[in-house]
Amino acid sequence: MPTKLVIAMMMHETNTFSPLPTPIESFARRGAISGAAAIADAEGTNTPLGGFIDIARQAGAEFTVPIAGNAHPSGLVTNAAFEAMTAAIVEAVAAGCDGVMLALHGAMVTETWDDGEGELLNRLRAVAPELPIAVALDFHAQMTEAMTRGASIITGYRTYPHVDMAETSRRAGRTLLRTLAGEVSPKIVWDSRPIMSSTLVHTPSREPMQSLMAMAAAAEDGGAVLNASVFGGFPQADIPHLALSSVVVCDGRTAEGELLLARILDAAWEHREGFLFHPEPLSQQIARAKTLEGGPIVLADHGDNTASGGTQDVMSVIEEAIRQELADVCAGPICDPASVAQMIAAGVGAEVTLDLGGKVEMPSMGLPAKPLRITGKVRAITDGAFTVTGPMATGSVIRMGRTAVLDTGRMQIVVSEQRCEPYDLGVFTHCGIDPTRKRYVLIKSRQHFRAGFEPIARHIVMCDGDGCTASDLALFDYRHIRRPLYPFDPDMVLGRNEAAN
Repeated sequence: MPTKLVIAMMMHETNTFSPLPTPIESFARRGAISGAAAIADAEGTNTPLGGFIDIARQAGAEFTVPIAGNAHPSGLVTNAAFEAMTAAIVEAVAAGCDGVMLALHGAMVTETWDDGEGELLNRLRAVAPELPIAVALDFHAQMTEAMTRGASIITGYRTYPHVDMAETSRRAGRTLLRTLAGEVSPKIVWDSRPIMSSTLVHTPSREPMQSLMAMAAAAEDGGAVLNASVFGGFPQADIPHLALSSVVVCDGRTAEGELLLARILDAAWEHREGFLFHPEPLSQQIARAKTLEGGPIVLADHGDNTASGGTQDVMSVIEEAIRQELADVCAGPICDPASVAQMIAAGVGAEVTLDLGGKVEMPSMGLPAKPLRITGKVRAITDGAFTVTGPMATGSVIRMGRTAVLDTGRMQIVVSEQRCEPYDLGVFTHCGIDPTRKRYVLIKSRQHFRAGFEPIARHIVMCDGDGCTASDLALFDYRHIRRPLYPFDPDMVLGRNEAAN
């Protein structure tokens, strides 16, 4: 009899400061949400679900996909959405299977639960106490006891931008298959350090995270442990378990894994100052960009980043670029359905005046709605769909909704109906703009843009624009985080397994 698996995806990175709600409809915007259509969407793609499907196919396993939910980062997941997705997974597992492969994020917060993934695993254990469960997580996961107690195997992305999403699932899936074959007996050990790290400076491609991830990867790749992962956490979540953490999957005995955990996390604590971001005025950043030679010069607006829950309609960086008279610029995408509709009604070649962007208030950040009055010609109208050719989520289809290009003379602005993280050149090329020929490329992203745009960039300037994904932690009103926590308590000392004054 072939191995029978349940493979599911329930992914959301919740920004508790974001004003955007996350209903069940949000989880269907990036493809089919279940069954054969979801399998067809994901198969062969560099995505978490695609990686699990690869492993199942290679093993000749039978599998079902009861849910394939993946929503753009945004605010709290509604209870209705969470209950619908967890019920689908639990019912599929209760019907009988040999193992489970779950593509989760690790930072889901719902209207009720501050640990959505942990609650899902609790419910699965209620119906299948001994069933092997492999979980693939995002690098920005917030690790909890419930997650490590409920999962048999955990792996996390090693990259940021996340160009190893499918491989992360394959790592977890290979360990699951070895478990089912009786070759290994996975045991999870984990720990954390009370560090809130800025996502702008905790990418594993640079120090101080680079050394930590290298230790984990060397131990796993060398066979000292089954799997080892480091998680930077997600600072735009006001929840008690926010921290930098590491998870090691051992084969039976855990001593080796516990030593590895201590080495990784002690190194993190020793170099904690390196995880801090130091902001500077936006006007200085744009002025510096004007002095740089050649192009393209990528202007990365990280304060309004879709992949961290931003509204993608804050106009502060574009406004400053216009004020300082930058020319030969392509910018976007800006999420503004009303402006798209206005441009489509006017037609290609028409001149329009728009109140562009700035439609969404952000009370948690004290930011009012602030559109930018701007005039230009409609240069293109598209359906907003394209296939990713770059290294992140390769092969997957991006659906931006109806999309139009506004040409002001100095700047070509891509405006879309749906939010879309610009990690692939397709956000511009699909509507006739070649970013490689522009002097400036202004995009809303924190790190994922590096997957597609860093190879073409002559220079990169990080821009401290407004929004609910700003990297300056002082801008956020945290009320539920556990204290003491670095850097809010810079003089704190560590006690055993927890922070102590």
